[in-house]
Amino acid sequence: MRVAIAGAGLAGLSCAKYLTDAGHTPIVLESRDVLGGLVAAWKDSDGDWYETGLHAFFGAYPNMLQLLKELGIEDRLQWKEHTLIFNQPDKPGTLSRFDVPDIPSPFNVIASILRNKDMLTWEQKIRFAVGLLPAVVRGQKYVEDMDKYSFLEWLKRQGVDERVTSDVFIAACKALTFINPDEVSATILLTALNRFLQEQYGSKIAFLDGSPTERLCSPIVDYITERGGEVRLNAPLKEILLNADGTVKGYLIRGLNGAEDEVFTADMYVSAISVDPLKVILPKPWKQMEFFQKLEGLEGVPVINLHLWFDRKLTEIDHLLFSRSPLLSVYADMSNTCREYANPNRSMLELVLAPAKDWIAKSDEEIVAATIAELEKLFPDHFGGDNPATLLKSHVVKTPRSVYKATPGRQQYRPAQVTPIANFYLAGSYTMQRYLGSMEGAVLSGKLTAQAISEALPVANPSNLQTLTRPPATNAATA
Repeated sequence: MRVAIAGAGLAGLSCAKYLTDAGHTPIVLESRDVLGGLVAAWKDSDGDWYETGLHAFFGAYPNMLQLLKELGIEDRLQWKEHTLIFNQPDKPGTLSRFDVPDIPSPFNVIASILRNKDMLTWEQKIRFAVGLLPAVVRGQKYVEDMDKYSFLEWLKRQGVDERVTSDVFIAACKALTFINPDEVSATILLTALNRFLQEQYGSKIAFLDGSPTERLCSPIVDYITERGGEVRLNAPLKEILLNADGTVKGYLIRGLNGAEDEVFTADMYVSAISVDPLKVILPKPWKQMEFFQKLEGLEGVPVINLHLWFDRKLTEIDHLLFSRSPLLSVYADMSNTCREYANPNRSMLELVLAPAKDWIAKSDEEIVAATIAELEKLFPDHFGGDNPATLLKSHVVKTPRSVYKATPGRQQYRPAQVTPIANFYLAGSYTMQRYLGSMEGAVLSGKLTAQAISEALPVANPSNLQTLTRPPATNAATA
Protein backbone atom coordinates (compact mmCIF):
# COMPACT_ATOMS: atom_id res chain seq x y z
CA MET A 1 0.00 0.00 0.00
CA ARG A 2 1.15 3.56 -0.78
CA VAL A 3 1.49 5.95 2.16
CA ALA A 4 2.12 9.66 1.58
CA ILE A 5 4.09 11.29 4.42
CA ALA A 6 4.38 15.08 4.61
CA GLY A 7 7.67 15.97 6.29
CA ALA A 8 11.18 14.48 6.16
CA GLY A 9 12.17 15.11 9.75
CA LEU A 10 12.99 12.23 12.08
CA ALA A 11 9.30 11.47 12.67
CA GLY A 12 8.47 11.23 8.96
CA LEU A 13 11.63 9.32 8.04
CA SER A 14 11.30 6.82 10.89
CA CYS A 15 7.63 6.29 10.00
CA ALA A 16 8.63 5.58 6.40
CA LYS A 17 11.41 3.24 7.51
CA TYR A 18 9.11 1.10 9.60
CA LEU A 19 6.41 1.10 6.92
CA THR A 20 8.91 -0.37 4.45
CA ASP A 21 9.71 -3.06 7.02
CA ALA A 22 6.02 -3.98 7.03
CA GLY A 23 5.93 -4.20 3.23
CA HIS A 24 4.30 -0.88 2.41
CA THR A 25 5.51 1.83 0.01
CA PRO A 26 6.03 5.19 1.69
CA ILE A 27 6.55 8.40 -0.27
CA VAL A 28 7.98 11.19 1.89
CA LEU A 29 7.27 14.73 0.69
CA GLU A 30 9.53 17.41 2.16
CA SER A 31 8.87 21.11 1.60
CA ARG A 32 12.51 22.21 1.87
CA ASP A 33 15.64 21.19 -0.03
CA VAL A 34 17.19 19.58 3.07
CA LEU A 35 16.42 16.50 5.15
CA GLY A 36 15.97 16.41 8.88
CA GLY A 37 13.36 18.97 9.92
CA LEU A 38 14.46 20.10 13.39
CA VAL A 39 17.81 18.27 12.97
CA ALA A 40 18.59 19.76 9.54
CA ALA A 41 22.14 20.91 8.76
CA TRP A 42 23.81 22.88 5.99
CA LYS A 43 27.31 23.46 4.61
CA ASP A 44 28.62 26.99 4.22
CA SER A 45 30.91 28.27 1.47
CA ASP A 46 33.97 27.12 3.45
CA GLY A 47 32.64 23.57 3.66
CA ASP A 48 31.83 23.88 7.38
CA TRP A 49 28.58 22.46 8.74
CA TYR A 50 26.07 24.38 10.82
CA GLU A 51 23.00 22.78 12.37
CA THR A 52 19.49 23.56 13.56
CA GLY A 53 20.38 22.49 17.10
CA LEU A 54 23.04 21.02 19.34
CA HIS A 55 21.97 17.39 19.11
CA ALA A 56 23.08 15.18 21.98
CA PHE A 57 21.99 11.54 22.19
CA PHE A 58 21.27 9.85 25.52
CA GLY A 59 21.47 6.23 26.59
CA ALA A 60 17.81 6.66 27.60
CA TYR A 61 16.88 6.92 23.90
CA PRO A 62 16.05 3.23 23.25
CA ASN A 63 14.06 3.77 20.06
CA MET A 64 16.72 5.98 18.51
CA LEU A 65 19.45 3.49 19.44
CA GLN A 66 17.40 0.62 18.03
CA LEU A 67 16.87 2.53 14.79
CA LEU A 68 20.60 3.16 14.42
CA LYS A 69 21.27 -0.52 15.07
CA GLU A 70 18.74 -1.61 12.45
CA LEU A 71 20.37 0.76 9.95
CA GLY A 72 23.82 -0.60 10.81
CA ILE A 73 25.17 2.82 11.80
CA GLU A 74 25.29 2.60 15.60
CA ASP A 75 29.07 3.08 15.39
CA ARG A 76 28.46 6.66 14.24
CA LEU A 77 27.62 7.65 17.81
CA GLN A 78 30.66 8.86 19.73
CA TRP A 79 29.91 8.05 23.37
CA LYS A 80 31.40 10.34 25.97
CA GLU A 81 32.47 9.78 29.54
CA HIS A 82 29.45 9.07 31.77
CA THR A 83 29.25 12.41 33.52
CA LEU A 84 27.28 15.65 33.55
CA ILE A 85 29.37 18.85 33.56
CA PHE A 86 28.18 22.25 34.79
CA ASN A 87 29.86 25.64 34.72
CA GLN A 88 30.15 27.54 38.01
CA PRO A 89 29.21 31.19 37.41
CA ASP A 90 30.56 32.21 40.81
CA LYS A 91 33.92 30.65 39.91
CA PRO A 92 34.58 31.68 36.28
CA GLY A 93 36.46 29.10 34.27
CA THR A 94 35.79 26.23 36.72
CA LEU A 95 33.52 23.23 36.25
CA SER A 96 31.44 20.99 38.50
CA ARG A 97 31.02 17.33 37.56
CA PHE A 98 28.49 14.64 38.37
CA ASP A 99 30.59 11.55 37.53
CA VAL A 100 28.37 8.46 37.22
CA PRO A 101 30.10 5.24 38.34
CA ASP A 102 29.66 2.00 36.40
CA ILE A 103 27.31 0.34 38.87
CA PRO A 104 23.59 -0.60 38.52
CA SER A 105 20.92 2.10 38.44
CA PRO A 106 19.65 4.00 40.32
CA PHE A 107 22.66 3.71 42.63
CA ASN A 108 25.01 5.07 39.97
CA VAL A 109 23.11 8.38 39.60
CA ILE A 110 22.60 8.63 43.38
CA ALA A 111 26.33 8.14 43.88
CA SER A 112 27.13 10.88 41.35
CA ILE A 113 24.90 13.32 43.26
CA LEU A 114 26.30 12.37 46.67
CA ARG A 115 29.90 12.70 45.48
CA ASN A 116 29.42 16.18 44.01
CA LYS A 117 30.66 18.75 46.53
CA ASP A 118 30.38 21.93 44.47
CA MET A 119 26.70 22.54 43.81
CA LEU A 120 24.53 21.04 46.55
CA THR A 121 24.76 20.78 50.34
CA TRP A 122 23.99 17.49 52.08
CA GLU A 123 20.66 18.87 53.25
CA GLN A 124 19.73 19.81 49.69
CA LYS A 125 20.75 16.39 48.39
CA ILE A 126 18.62 14.61 50.98
CA ARG A 127 15.60 16.86 50.38
CA PHE A 128 15.83 16.34 46.64
CA ALA A 129 16.21 12.55 47.01
CA VAL A 130 13.14 12.39 49.28
CA GLY A 131 11.21 14.56 46.84
CA LEU A 132 11.99 12.22 43.96
CA LEU A 133 10.79 9.10 45.78
CA PRO A 134 7.10 9.43 44.75
CA ALA A 135 8.05 9.70 41.07
CA VAL A 136 10.21 6.57 41.29
CA VAL A 137 7.93 4.48 43.50
CA ARG A 138 4.51 5.48 42.15
CA GLY A 139 5.52 5.31 38.50
CA GLN A 140 4.32 6.96 35.30
CA LYS A 141 0.75 7.57 36.49
CA TYR A 142 2.09 9.87 39.22
CA VAL A 143 4.41 11.53 36.73
CA GLU A 144 1.53 12.23 34.32
CA ASP A 145 -0.62 13.63 37.14
CA MET A 146 2.08 16.21 37.91
CA ASP A 147 1.43 17.96 34.57
CA LYS A 148 -0.77 20.43 36.46
CA TYR A 149 2.31 21.88 38.16
CA SER A 150 5.35 23.64 36.84
CA PHE A 151 8.59 21.94 37.81
CA LEU A 152 9.39 24.82 40.17
CA GLU A 153 5.99 24.39 41.87
CA TRP A 154 6.60 20.64 42.16
CA LEU A 155 10.01 21.19 43.75
CA LYS A 156 8.53 23.56 46.31
CA ARG A 157 5.81 21.02 47.15
CA GLN A 158 8.58 18.52 47.93
CA GLY A 159 10.34 20.99 50.20
CA VAL A 160 13.27 21.44 47.84
CA ASP A 161 14.69 24.94 48.16
CA GLU A 162 15.44 27.55 45.51
CA ARG A 163 19.17 26.81 45.54
CA VAL A 164 18.62 23.37 43.97
CA THR A 165 16.54 24.97 41.24
CA SER A 166 19.11 27.62 40.42
CA ASP A 167 22.12 25.34 40.69
CA VAL A 168 20.90 22.34 38.71
CA PHE A 169 17.46 22.54 37.21
CA ILE A 170 17.48 25.87 35.42
CA ALA A 171 20.27 24.42 33.29
CA ALA A 172 18.51 21.05 32.91
CA CYS A 173 15.15 22.60 31.98
CA LYS A 174 16.71 24.90 29.40
CA ALA A 175 18.66 22.00 27.92
CA LEU A 176 15.66 19.66 27.63
CA THR A 177 12.82 22.07 26.87
CA PHE A 178 14.36 25.51 26.12
CA ILE A 179 12.34 27.13 28.93
CA ASN A 180 12.87 27.70 32.67
CA PRO A 181 11.63 25.60 35.64
CA ASP A 182 8.86 28.09 36.44
CA GLU A 183 7.41 27.51 32.95
CA VAL A 184 8.00 23.84 32.21
CA SER A 185 5.60 21.06 33.21
CA ALA A 186 6.81 18.89 36.09
CA THR A 187 5.85 15.83 34.01
CA ILE A 188 8.59 16.56 31.48
CA LEU A 189 11.48 16.74 33.95
CA LEU A 190 10.18 13.85 36.05
CA THR A 191 9.94 11.67 32.94
CA ALA A 192 13.57 12.44 32.06
CA LEU A 193 14.73 11.89 35.65
CA ASN A 194 12.91 8.56 35.77
CA ARG A 195 14.71 7.38 32.66
CA PHE A 196 18.06 8.49 34.06
CA LEU A 197 17.38 6.74 37.35
CA GLN A 198 15.97 3.50 35.94
CA GLU A 199 18.46 2.85 33.12
CA GLN A 200 22.11 2.32 33.99
CA TYR A 201 23.39 4.29 31.01
CA GLY A 202 20.36 6.54 30.66
CA SER A 203 22.26 9.77 31.32
CA LYS A 204 25.26 8.81 29.19
CA ILE A 205 25.72 11.23 26.27
CA ALA A 206 26.87 10.72 22.70
CA PHE A 207 27.40 12.93 19.67
CA LEU A 208 27.15 11.95 16.02
CA ASP A 209 30.46 11.75 14.18
CA GLY A 210 29.21 14.28 11.59
CA SER A 211 26.18 16.27 10.53
CA PRO A 212 22.72 14.79 11.26
CA THR A 213 21.70 15.32 7.63
CA GLU A 214 24.49 13.13 6.23
CA ARG A 215 25.20 10.73 9.06
CA LEU A 216 21.66 10.03 10.30
CA CYS A 217 18.98 11.15 7.85
CA SER A 218 20.64 10.08 4.58
CA PRO A 219 21.05 6.43 5.72
CA ILE A 220 17.33 6.31 6.55
CA VAL A 221 16.54 7.62 3.07
CA ASP A 222 18.83 5.00 1.52
CA TYR A 223 17.09 2.28 3.53
CA ILE A 224 13.67 3.49 2.35
CA THR A 225 14.54 3.90 -1.32
CA GLU A 226 16.37 0.56 -1.54
CA ARG A 227 13.09 -1.09 -0.52
CA GLY A 228 10.88 0.69 -3.02
CA GLY A 229 9.98 3.84 -1.10
CA GLU A 230 10.65 7.41 -2.18
CA VAL A 231 11.77 10.67 -0.60
CA ARG A 232 11.11 13.91 -2.50
CA LEU A 233 12.60 17.26 -1.53
CA ASN A 234 11.18 20.63 -2.62
CA ALA A 235 7.64 19.23 -2.41
CA PRO A 236 5.74 21.58 -0.05
CA LEU A 237 2.27 20.56 1.06
CA LYS A 238 -0.12 23.33 0.00
CA GLU A 239 -3.48 21.78 0.85
CA ILE A 240 -5.08 18.58 2.13
CA LEU A 241 -7.80 17.69 -0.39
CA LEU A 242 -10.90 15.92 0.91
CA ASN A 243 -13.42 13.43 -0.36
CA ALA A 244 -17.14 14.02 0.22
CA ASP A 245 -17.02 11.90 3.38
CA GLY A 246 -14.21 14.02 4.89
CA THR A 247 -11.40 11.53 4.29
CA VAL A 248 -8.25 12.55 2.43
CA LYS A 249 -8.50 12.56 -1.35
CA GLY A 250 -4.92 13.68 -1.93
CA TYR A 251 -2.12 16.05 -1.04
CA LEU A 252 -1.86 19.19 -3.19
CA ILE A 253 1.85 19.86 -3.64
CA ARG A 254 2.82 23.42 -4.47
CA GLY A 255 4.71 23.80 -7.74
CA LEU A 256 8.00 25.65 -7.41
CA ASN A 257 9.80 27.93 -9.88
CA GLY A 258 6.76 28.34 -12.07
CA ALA A 259 5.74 24.67 -12.12
CA GLU A 260 2.10 23.72 -11.76
CA ASP A 261 0.69 22.39 -8.52
CA GLU A 262 0.48 18.59 -8.31
CA VAL A 263 -2.14 16.35 -6.73
CA PHE A 264 -0.47 13.40 -5.03
CA THR A 265 -2.64 10.43 -4.10
CA ALA A 266 -2.03 7.40 -1.90
CA ASP A 267 -3.89 4.82 0.18
CA MET A 268 -3.00 6.43 3.51
CA TYR A 269 -1.70 9.86 4.51
CA VAL A 270 0.53 11.04 7.34
CA SER A 271 1.33 14.53 8.57
CA ALA A 272 4.85 14.51 10.00
CA ILE A 273 5.15 18.30 10.01
CA SER A 274 5.36 20.37 13.17
CA VAL A 275 2.17 21.22 15.02
CA ASP A 276 2.22 24.94 14.12
CA PRO A 277 2.12 24.56 10.30
CA LEU A 278 -0.28 21.64 10.68
CA LYS A 279 -2.80 23.87 12.45
CA VAL A 280 -2.62 26.33 9.55
CA ILE A 281 -3.11 23.73 6.82
CA LEU A 282 -5.92 21.70 8.43
CA PRO A 283 -9.05 21.55 6.22
CA LYS A 284 -11.92 23.67 7.55
CA PRO A 285 -14.27 20.71 8.19
CA TRP A 286 -11.64 19.07 10.40
CA LYS A 287 -11.21 22.22 12.49
CA GLN A 288 -14.71 21.65 13.87
CA MET A 289 -13.68 18.30 15.37
CA GLU A 290 -12.67 18.16 19.04
CA PHE A 291 -9.62 16.02 18.19
CA PHE A 292 -8.11 18.74 15.98
CA GLN A 293 -9.37 21.64 18.10
CA LYS A 294 -7.13 20.41 20.92
CA LEU A 295 -4.10 21.19 18.76
CA GLU A 296 -4.76 24.87 19.52
CA GLY A 297 -3.41 24.13 22.99
CA LEU A 298 0.04 23.40 21.53
CA GLU A 299 2.62 25.73 20.04
CA GLY A 300 6.28 25.51 19.24
CA VAL A 301 8.93 27.15 21.40
CA PRO A 302 11.49 29.51 19.81
CA VAL A 303 15.08 28.26 19.74
CA ILE A 304 18.34 29.84 18.60
CA ASN A 305 21.45 27.79 17.82
CA LEU A 306 24.84 29.46 17.37
CA HIS A 307 28.12 28.33 15.80
CA LEU A 308 31.23 30.34 16.61
CA TRP A 309 34.64 29.64 15.07
CA PHE A 310 37.69 31.00 16.96
CA ASP A 311 41.36 31.44 16.11
CA ARG A 312 42.52 29.18 18.95
CA LYS A 313 41.52 26.35 21.24
CA LEU A 314 39.32 27.55 24.09
CA THR A 315 38.92 24.13 25.73
CA GLU A 316 39.97 20.51 25.30
CA ILE A 317 36.80 19.15 26.92
CA ASP A 318 35.15 16.47 24.80
CA HIS A 319 31.64 16.64 26.21
CA LEU A 320 28.36 18.53 26.50
CA LEU A 321 28.48 21.36 29.05
CA PHE A 322 25.64 23.04 30.93
CA SER A 323 26.44 26.75 30.88
CA ARG A 324 24.33 27.93 33.87
CA SER A 325 24.22 31.28 32.10
CA PRO A 326 21.13 33.53 32.04
CA LEU A 327 21.43 33.59 28.24
CA LEU A 328 22.82 30.22 27.23
CA SER A 329 21.59 26.68 27.78
CA VAL A 330 24.17 24.08 26.77
CA TYR A 331 27.23 24.18 24.57
CA ALA A 332 30.02 21.99 23.25
CA ASP A 333 33.30 22.51 21.49
CA MET A 334 32.45 20.54 18.36
CA SER A 335 36.08 20.53 17.29
CA ASN A 336 36.53 18.09 20.20
CA THR A 337 33.23 16.20 20.30
CA CYS A 338 32.56 15.49 16.61
CA ARG A 339 35.00 13.59 14.39
CA GLU A 340 34.06 15.40 11.17
CA TYR A 341 34.35 18.83 12.80
CA ALA A 342 37.67 18.03 14.50
CA ASN A 343 40.39 20.69 14.60
CA PRO A 344 43.39 20.39 16.93
CA ASN A 345 44.20 24.10 16.76
CA ARG A 346 40.90 25.97 16.74
CA SER A 347 37.58 25.76 18.56
CA MET A 348 34.13 25.74 17.05
CA LEU A 349 31.62 26.30 19.82
CA GLU A 350 28.03 25.29 19.22
CA LEU A 351 25.69 26.91 21.73
CA VAL A 352 21.95 26.97 22.41
CA LEU A 353 20.43 30.30 23.43
CA ALA A 354 17.42 29.72 25.68
CA PRO A 355 14.87 30.89 26.51
CA ALA A 356 14.90 32.61 23.11
CA LYS A 357 11.53 34.42 23.06
CA ASP A 358 13.12 37.83 23.73
CA TRP A 359 15.94 37.23 21.22
CA ILE A 360 14.33 35.57 18.21
CA ALA A 361 13.56 38.95 16.56
CA LYS A 362 17.00 40.45 17.25
CA SER A 363 19.73 40.65 14.62
CA ASP A 364 22.42 38.01 14.30
CA GLU A 365 24.98 40.65 15.28
CA GLU A 366 23.17 41.41 18.54
CA ILE A 367 22.87 37.72 19.37
CA VAL A 368 26.54 37.01 18.69
CA ALA A 369 27.66 40.05 20.70
CA ALA A 370 25.59 38.99 23.71
CA THR A 371 26.93 35.44 23.45
CA ILE A 372 30.54 36.62 23.34
CA ALA A 373 29.88 38.63 26.50
CA GLU A 374 28.76 35.41 28.21
CA LEU A 375 31.77 33.50 26.87
CA GLU A 376 34.06 36.06 28.48
CA LYS A 377 32.75 34.76 31.81
CA LEU A 378 33.01 31.09 30.83
CA PHE A 379 36.53 31.41 29.38
CA PRO A 380 38.19 34.30 31.27
CA ASP A 381 41.72 33.14 30.36
CA HIS A 382 41.00 33.48 26.64
CA PHE A 383 39.07 36.74 26.52
CA GLY A 384 41.03 38.84 28.99
CA GLY A 385 44.47 40.37 28.67
CA ASP A 386 46.23 41.84 25.66
CA ASN A 387 45.60 38.95 23.25
CA PRO A 388 41.94 37.87 23.45
CA ALA A 389 40.54 35.10 21.28
CA THR A 390 39.33 36.29 17.89
CA LEU A 391 36.00 35.27 16.39
CA LEU A 392 36.68 34.14 12.83
CA LYS A 393 33.07 33.62 11.68
CA SER A 394 29.64 32.71 12.99
CA HIS A 395 26.29 31.23 11.98
CA VAL A 396 23.03 31.90 13.83
CA VAL A 397 20.16 29.49 13.14
CA LYS A 398 16.76 30.68 14.34
CA THR A 399 13.80 28.33 14.71
CA PRO A 400 10.77 30.49 15.65
CA ARG A 401 8.67 27.36 16.33
CA SER A 402 10.62 24.29 17.41
CA VAL A 403 9.38 21.43 19.64
CA TYR A 404 6.10 22.08 21.43
CA LYS A 405 6.29 24.37 24.47
CA ALA A 406 5.95 21.96 27.39
CA THR A 407 4.17 24.19 29.89
CA PRO A 408 1.84 22.75 32.58
CA GLY A 409 -1.38 21.25 31.23
CA ARG A 410 -0.06 20.53 27.73
CA GLN A 411 -0.31 16.74 28.06
CA GLN A 412 -4.09 16.83 27.57
CA TYR A 413 -3.65 18.54 24.19
CA ARG A 414 -1.12 16.09 22.75
CA PRO A 415 -2.96 14.00 20.14
CA ALA A 416 -2.76 10.29 19.41
CA GLN A 417 -1.14 9.17 16.17
CA VAL A 418 -4.52 7.77 15.01
CA THR A 419 -7.00 10.52 14.08
CA PRO A 420 -10.79 10.43 13.54
CA ILE A 421 -10.06 10.55 9.79
CA ALA A 422 -9.88 6.95 8.56
CA ASN A 423 -6.94 7.44 6.19
CA PHE A 424 -5.04 10.22 7.97
CA TYR A 425 -2.42 9.84 10.75
CA LEU A 426 -0.08 12.08 12.73
CA ALA A 427 3.61 11.72 13.53
CA GLY A 428 5.82 14.09 15.49
CA SER A 429 7.30 14.44 18.95
CA TYR A 430 4.32 16.62 19.95
CA THR A 431 2.00 13.61 19.58
CA MET A 432 1.34 11.47 22.65
CA GLN A 433 4.23 9.14 23.46
CA ARG A 434 6.25 8.53 26.59
CA TYR A 435 9.09 10.91 25.74
CA LEU A 436 9.17 14.69 25.60
CA GLY A 437 9.67 16.73 22.42
CA SER A 438 13.03 15.33 21.35
CA MET A 439 14.78 13.19 18.75
CA GLU A 440 13.72 10.12 20.71
CA GLY A 441 10.13 11.34 20.82
CA ALA A 442 10.13 11.96 17.07
CA VAL A 443 11.48 8.48 16.26
CA LEU A 444 9.07 6.78 18.65
CA SER A 445 6.10 8.70 17.23
CA GLY A 446 7.04 7.65 13.70
CA LYS A 447 7.31 4.04 14.80
CA LEU A 448 3.91 4.18 16.53
CA THR A 449 2.33 5.73 13.42
CA ALA A 450 3.78 3.02 11.19
CA GLN A 451 2.48 0.37 13.58
CA ALA A 452 -1.04 1.88 13.55
CA ILE A 453 -1.09 2.02 9.75
CA SER A 454 0.19 -1.53 9.46
CA GLU A 455 -2.57 -2.73 11.76
CA ALA A 456 -5.15 -0.95 9.59
CA LEU A 457 -3.81 -2.17 6.23
CA PRO A 458 -2.99 -5.64 4.83
CA VAL A 459 0.62 -6.40 5.66
CA ALA A 460 2.78 -7.71 2.85
CA ASN A 461 5.52 -8.96 5.20
CA PRO A 462 3.87 -9.96 8.51
CA SER A 463 7.11 -11.23 10.02
CA ASN A 464 8.67 -7.77 9.71
CA LEU A 465 5.94 -6.26 11.85
CA GLN A 466 7.85 -7.63 14.85
CA THR A 467 10.30 -4.78 14.29
CA LEU A 468 7.57 -2.34 15.20
CA THR A 469 6.30 -4.05 18.30
CA ARG A 470 9.16 -5.75 20.12
CA PRO A 471 10.78 -3.83 23.01
CA PRO A 472 13.80 -1.91 21.73
CA ALA A 473 17.22 -2.80 23.11
CA THR A 474 19.59 -0.26 24.63
CA ASN A 475 23.29 -0.98 24.49
CA ALA A 476 25.01 2.23 25.41
CA ALA A 477 27.12 0.20 27.85
CA THR A 478 29.37 -1.10 25.11
CA ALA A 479 29.82 2.25 23.42
